[in-house]
Amino acid sequence: MSCATLNLPPSLKLLNSCFQPSNKKSCFLSSSFSSVSFVGPLTSYGNKSSWDSCHVIKGLRSFPIVFKCVAEKSELSVSVGAGSNIASEKRLVVLVIGGGGREHALCYALQRSPSCDAVFCAPGNAGISNSGNATCIPELDISDSSTVISFCCKWGVGLVVVGPEAPLVSGLANDLVKAGIPTFGPSAEAAALEGSKNFMKKLCDKYKIPTAKYQTFTDPSSAKQYIEDQGAPIVIKADGLAAGKGVIVAMTLEEAYEAVDSMLVKSVFGSAGCCVVVEEFLEGEEASFFALVDGENAIPLESAQDHKRVGDGDTGPNTGGMGAYSPAPVLTKELQSVVMQTIIHPTVKGMAAEGCKFVGVLYAGLMIEKKTGLPKLIEYNVRFGDPECQVLMVRLESDLAQVLLAASRGELSGVSLKWSPGSAMVVVMASKGYPGSYEKGTVIQNLEEAENVAPTVKIFHAGTALNSDGNFIATGGRVLGVTATGRDLEEARDRAYQAVEEINWPGGFYRRDIGWRALPQKQLAPKK
Repeated sequence: MSCATLNLPPSLKLLNSCFQPSNKKSCFLSSSFSSVSFVGPLTSYGNKSSWDSCHVIKGLRSFPIVFKCVAEKSELSVSVGAGSNIASEKRLVVLVIGGGGREHALCYALQRSPSCDAVFCAPGNAGISNSGNATCIPELDISDSSTVISFCCKWGVGLVVVGPEAPLVSGLANDLVKAGIPTFGPSAEAAALEGSKNFMKKLCDKYKIPTAKYQTFTDPSSAKQYIEDQGAPIVIKADGLAAGKGVIVAMTLEEAYEAVDSMLVKSVFGSAGCCVVVEEFLEGEEASFFALVDGENAIPLESAQDHKRVGDGDTGPNTGGMGAYSPAPVLTKELQSVVMQTIIHPTVKGMAAEGCKFVGVLYAGLMIEKKTGLPKLIEYNVRFGDPECQVLMVRLESDLAQVLLAASRGELSGVSLKWSPGSAMVVVMASKGYPGSYEKGTVIQNLEEAENVAPTVKIFHAGTALNSDGNFIATGGRVLGVTATGRDLEEARDRAYQAVEEINWPGGFYRRDIGWRALPQKQLAPKK
């Protein structure tokens, strides 16, 4: 029986308020055990022969399904019939929204969660499907809230984890929460912390959160005059979402003027660049800080540091991230406490005071200033960073599904996280030409050999597909996240680069110095 009572409008885009429904209408799964597998029109990226109408969802018990929508506040309830020898228990089916390396890492961690029965990923990618970390649903239109809600009801999804920023800014979490589906991710209004840099800056001003001095402009002449007054180096940012490419660190006035023209005159970022934030250049060391937030409470994740520039030695243009490691020595325990007190907690309280509670993960891009040694907020993202998520998920030992469910319910108070000792590193392999234009469809080989370098190596797929010969091909700019753990950062680095060098991909490249700030330089042999 389908969710006949569910009659929802398309994505809600509220402008001035957030909502926390008091009576959640949740989708529940009621089942009786048998030997029959799930039947449905789902497809998979991972097998050379396509699945037609029947397949087994990895890790999920087999039983015929009856779905109902009921008014309730509890989580997904899986009830097994009297004929079964399996005791009744509450276990989660999770849907991850997205299809990149971050989402692959989330699927990997969720699949390992003891309370998680199965993981779906929409749209997913070939690597996620092939790994068995999730059942990918490429045909699910994640831009259509009603379609996502219907899927959740049909398949008994008890938690939705939204990976990318775009669905959040579009209001997917709003609609899911209104439908009573537990969702980890902020409302469209709260997602403005990432969706508008001007919004974030104004919040910092109002609640005295340390950040770089700035001004906002829509007129190119006024922006250039301000830049001339301030001098270079200086930072130019597109106000809206620009796929990680909307920040220009201009080392000269000419570069700054060109950046302004590209955004305000040439509209290279479309509507995302119709307003620009011109910001002072901060000198110091960048670090990434993550906190899980339930609307009122926040708990920190382990520290991580990424590498934004495309070239070795932090040279070249900014990217979405070419590698990361965890923990980050620059973020000492004392500094982490300062970040929570001066940046995270004021943000959470400020958003609540503005009538828009934040639920999800706050990703603070920080600069540890050279002259003061104190952190300043560079930017907020409202989702797990990519590739930082990869190194965090391979180190997390807690039940991720239960932690994210607690956050979605406002129940993080008292929750603590367990992390594996040692370190983790991810080296991103990207298509040659990235972050500019690049060729798609280049063949990638020896991925299995690379993962077999050591038991602690895991390759997360960000932009791959399978060609007609069953070979992986590159479909994006950042394509693979070769990740490894070790007793310390040096061992994690050695294992990650050993795996990278096993991969045969003439169309790809990677930085050879990930972790250079935290480790002594170690020259790697040129790849043959």
